[in-house]
Amino acid sequence: MSLIENIIRDDVRALASYYVPDASGLVKLDAMENPFMLPDDLRAELGLRLADVAMNRYPVPSYSGLKQRIIAKLGVPPRHGVVLGNGSDELIAMVSVACAKPGACVLAPVPAFVMYAMSAQLAGMRFVGVPLKADFSLDMPAMLAAIAEQKPAIIYLAYPNNPTGNLYDAAHIETILRATAGTSLVIVDEAYQPFAQTSFMPRLPDFPNLLVMRTVSKLGLAGIRLGYMSAGDDLLREFDKVRPPYNINVLTQAAAEFVLDHADVLDKQAAALRKEREQLALELARLPDLEVFPSAANFLLFRVRNVGKNATDVFNGLLQRKVLIKNVGKMHTLLDNCLRVTVGTPEENRLFLSALIATLAA
Repeated sequence: MSLIENIIRDDVRALASYYVPDASGLVKLDAMENPFMLPDDLRAELGLRLADVAMNRYPVPSYSGLKQRIIAKLGVPPRHGVVLGNGSDELIAMVSVACAKPGACVLAPVPAFVMYAMSAQLAGMRFVGVPLKADFSLDMPAMLAAIAEQKPAIIYLAYPNNPTGNLYDAAHIETILRATAGTSLVIVDEAYQPFAQTSFMPRLPDFPNLLVMRTVSKLGLAGIRLGYMSAGDDLLREFDKVRPPYNINVLTQAAAEFVLDHADVLDKQAAALRKEREQLALELARLPDLEVFPSAANFLLFRVRNVGKNATDVFNGLLQRKVLIKNVGKMHTLLDNCLRVTVGTPEENRLFLSALIATLAA
């Protein structure tokens, strides 16, 4: 038996690494990023701010200035704080570590963000996925039955959902919150909230078992890796205990504080992307070989049908034409023949549509 076999867990050895394709030279529409950079004057000012950062010193671990800006600018309700993470991935890992009692279960509707299941596995928890209905809405009888049977410690509800883009019925989320009061932590993951314009953040005072998780990645700051979550102070204190010290670096902290002082710029970019999303959805719907699904996020899910091509054929055809999107067809049976495209700039969207039309016709 080799050293690796002796020391590495069997389930870890069986995992595939998270794959990020090389997008060099491509129109990159695969990762739900905001395509807009900051205006030139703000970029210059940010550069001066970052030049003064004391990179020879550890961060001040309270991150009080950054937290205050997040609370003030991003809708955290009064008397509620935040815990920060190196992206939402780290927040998910922190919650898993804190809740990983022997035999504990994580439950989520599927298809969903892959890190819910992966983080549960790495923390030694069971993951139970409850399939969505064919229209990607919550199957409430199945959800409530699974909750009663599995008694999950954590329930994830992405709002909007990735990769489907839809918003679950708010009344269904409220039903789940009430059904699990005192027994399960319900995490409403609002990574795409800037494009949905609806939120459970204001409902935090109503539900002691509710935690709202967000990231600034989709807002336009994917490169600095910053996530935040808010809940009652009693919950946040427990999760803060497993937060790695100094987990937010000084450059991320300084950049986020600066940009949040100019949050109106990000709001305008989100509004522009919402407008582009609606236009792109109309253009895709005009193509007879596609089924386009409603989206409240900064991406669109569509299904390839009746063209003698499958999703992989279309993905490869787009790649040959220098456009990179995401093939999600193998993630779950409900996503058969589906592709996901990020909403880009008007020019990026034009290039994507032109490449798509040429691919479908080839």
